[in-house]
Amino acid sequence: MLGIYIHVPFCLRKCPYCAFYSIAYSESLKDAYVKAVARNIRKYSDMHLPCDTVYFGGGTPSLLTPRDIYTILEAVRTGFNLSPSSEITMEANPSSVTSDSLSGYYRAGVNRISFGVQSLNDNELKALGRLHDAKTALNAIDMARNAGFENISCDLMIGTPYQTIESLLSSCWQLTSIGIPHISSYMLKIEDGTPYDCAEIRDSVADDDTVCDMYLALCDELRTIGYERYEISNFSRPGLRSRHNMKYWTGEDYLGFGTSAHSLFQGKRFYVPNDIKSYIHSETQPVLTEDESPDRLEEYIMLSLRLSDGMSLEQLRLLGGSPEAVTEKARPYADAGFLNIVDNRITLTDKGALVSNRVIFELYSAATGE
Repeated sequence: MLGIYIHVPFCLRKCPYCAFYSIAYSESLKDAYVKAVARNIRKYSDMHLPCDTVYFGGGTPSLLTPRDIYTILEAVRTGFNLSPSSEITMEANPSSVTSDSLSGYYRAGVNRISFGVQSLNDNELKALGRLHDAKTALNAIDMARNAGFENISCDLMIGTPYQTIESLLSSCWQLTSIGIPHISSYMLKIEDGTPYDCAEIRDSVADDDTVCDMYLALCDELRTIGYERYEISNFSRPGLRSRHNMKYWTGEDYLGFGTSAHSLFQGKRFYVPNDIKSYIHSETQPVLTEDESPDRLEEYIMLSLRLSDGMSLEQLRLLGGSPEAVTEKARPYADAGFLNIVDNRITLTDKGALVSNRVIFELYSAATGE
């Protein structure tokens, strides 16, 4: 079934490492934006498309009120055939939620919440420019549980200023010890033009080898206590993968609404420009085509190898690739411990995940004979 993504571009303060599109929060602008998003979603009502995941991303979706979330979800129910068992996720900043707002989101229909915790070390949080401290993050999780949320995800960052392997694992342990079922862990990337793009920050972050050691240590820790690394940066208890994000990695259709939202629908990739005023005042959201006809073989190799399920050599053949050439190219990587070739499937090891871009490029070249 289809997935629905809704982008909420508002932030109270932009994080110094962030290069994503976001704008300063304004209540009047937010109200107009919510109406525009709902209007665009309802335009699909004639197609009667079934969907089973909705994802509010940002930005900071928790700057929307529960009534705003309800308004958008009602538009989804009008515009699409929303399954009763749908996964409905909302990203949230621990500093922008209250007990009442979390209860309101839950009553509005959100059943999965993803907190941008990033760290449970106050010095690291301060260096990241976050508005919350560790106590605020843990309180937000507790309030979410009291509101009814059981499916909770938390983000952790790897390689942040002043972080050590020990402090990363401490943050991880604190989350797993209170039963958080899903953890997403992303390596810090210093983006050009951001406040982090300076010598002071570059001198304070771990070098590449240490960051790799941090990632491998986190993988080992989570696996030991029963989490699966089901995607390069995502870990979950059994049965609690992010159903929405799995659509991205398995090539299923999804529709994005709101500024900078991307879509894959009916064989095309397209996106909405980063212009909130145009978005609000346009009767139909403007879109730009990203790819009229995506290379299915390339996308299959690139996306499937991100997953622990890996790449099926039989599916590779069906998409026009050469399993024999790919297997031959993969064997040296398998011998070096970067991947496994088992039961006609190729999967990356934790070590291989760290060099995934190179492996994917070489296997695609082999598959196509380039």
